[in-house]
Amino acid sequence: MSFSSEVKEELNKLSNLANKDAVKYEFLGYFMTNHIAIEKNKMKFSTENEYNINRFSKLLNNLQQTKYEIQIVGKTFSITTSIPELEEIQEDLMLNLEQIKKQIDKQEMLQKALVRGCFLGSGSISNPKQSYHLEVLFSQKGYADFILEQLQAYQIAFKQVVKNQSDGIYAKDGEEISKFLAFIGANHSVLQFEEIRIYREIRGNVNRKVNCETANLNKTVESALKQIQAIEFLQQKGELEKLSEGLQEIAQLRISHPEASLIELGNLLKEPLGKSGVNHRLKTIEKVAEELLTKEKKN
Repeated sequence: MSFSSEVKEELNKLSNLANKDAVKYEFLGYFMTNHIAIEKNKMKFSTENEYNINRFSKLLNNLQQTKYEIQIVGKTFSITTSIPELEEIQEDLMLNLEQIKKQIDKQEMLQKALVRGCFLGSGSISNPKQSYHLEVLFSQKGYADFILEQLQAYQIAFKQVVKNQSDGIYAKDGEEISKFLAFIGANHSVLQFEEIRIYREIRGNVNRKVNCETANLNKTVESALKQIQAIEFLQQKGELEKLSEGLQEIAQLRISHPEASLIELGNLLKEPLGKSGVNHRLKTIEKVAEELLTKEKKN
């Protein structure tokens, strides 16, 4: 399974469909993409990803639109439904983007739902082990402009692109892609993405700065990777600031010096510590992150 499919599988399993407003705006996100075809009062959504079809059908059911047909032709899944006055709704949507903006202004849950629907509708992300690239294509440029504006409000930097005669938005920066995935609720995918990204970055830094045996290099990288992954997970959840001053200090040093040894980190502390003391603090941080992740999975 591709990384893009794994992200969409995770989003499909989100149990957040009880909120009717969120359902409405996630559906609206699908509606904006170039994978929606509208003819008179019929709407057809096509995709090669079965999770998209599952999620889209759930949205229709929650919107009391229970009459639809799902077809599979080769690798393509499609779902077709009839909605009265659909063409008028589409025209009104373009005319009322400013009104929609007012409705979701400062409503983070609705903004996230809208962007999530866009990604599920036509988004794709490359395998981060090979490259960083995430894009979403829309049926009209006005939609691309609108979603780009929503992301900019959360300091998520995307750019515009025209691909296969469709207007879209994209990012090739690992940090921006990570922020986007977190924004739409793909938290587990964020951890996977960050693990790969950190490993690539640390390996590159270490290869440039240190000439050592491969076995020692891999051990250093893997250890630092696990520590940084735990720290960034706690930052994302707002839990890092709740830790003791000593743990916060070593966490910031590890982020700032990903290639540093435990001894070097200890020497950088306000009150220097030996290797075992630094290791104890980092292990404590890892334990806190593991306990929080376990708790989230249970919930």
